[in-house]
Amino acid sequence: MSPGRTIATAGRVLLQIRHDPRTIGLLIVVPSLLIGLVAWIFQDTPVFAQIGPAMIALFPFIVMFLVTSITTLRERRTGTLERLLAMPLGKGDFIVGYALAFGLLGLIQSAIAVSFAVWVCGLSIEGSIWLLFAVAVADALLGTTLGLLASAFARTEFQAVQFMPALVFPQILLGGIFVPRSSMPDVLRVIGDWLPLSHAIDALNAVANGTHDDGWVWVRIGFLGAWVVGAVIVGALTLRRRTA
Repeated sequence: MSPGRTIATAGRVLLQIRHDPRTIGLLIVVPSLLIGLVAWIFQDTPVFAQIGPAMIALFPFIVMFLVTSITTLRERRTGTLERLLAMPLGKGDFIVGYALAFGLLGLIQSAIAVSFAVWVCGLSIEGSIWLLFAVAVADALLGTTLGLLASAFARTEFQAVQFMPALVFPQILLGGIFVPRSSMPDVLRVIGDWLPLSHAIDALNAVANGTHDDGWVWVRIGFLGAWVVGAVIVGALTLRRRTA
């Protein structure tokens, strides 16, 4: 890997997205709109205060997964990746460059989503708003890198979307949004405890409700970081130059 080639790849991706307002809208605006819709549905009830932190984890994660997986796969289907790898550009440069580009977009997305949830939708936060933001950024990076991982195995955009039931839906169901993990059967609880989205939800709830100290939250962020690094490594090792 070369830092220069990696940064150049990230710059190229950002330049492409800059000329695609629909993708920008999907990445930056849609998660906040969905959070606002949930807050509106449950206005004048305590429900949003209970599930609001989980929504900050859920919607950006799903959007980043979809956009990253489909965009990366399009590079392979059009032959762009094959041409790039014919140059002095390694698979690691490509994957990390994409992760940096979409990670920057995820940072902006997280800042808007957290700000919207707290100052527009009225989500009460007992802990540090900056720590909440840090968890949200880690969660967006998780969606990005899992999307890159899915694109490495998929052959078409439809197949990339089909990875959602395998990589996304189980994390939503076992993350403790609908039923506390402590109330789940032991097998499901153990599986849920090892899934990264569960730790993002736990960390956001901990910051919002002030139930754990900052060190406990940073351990969860570190767990998310380990998944992010692992997804990047596996994605780089399994990336194909072009789909048939």
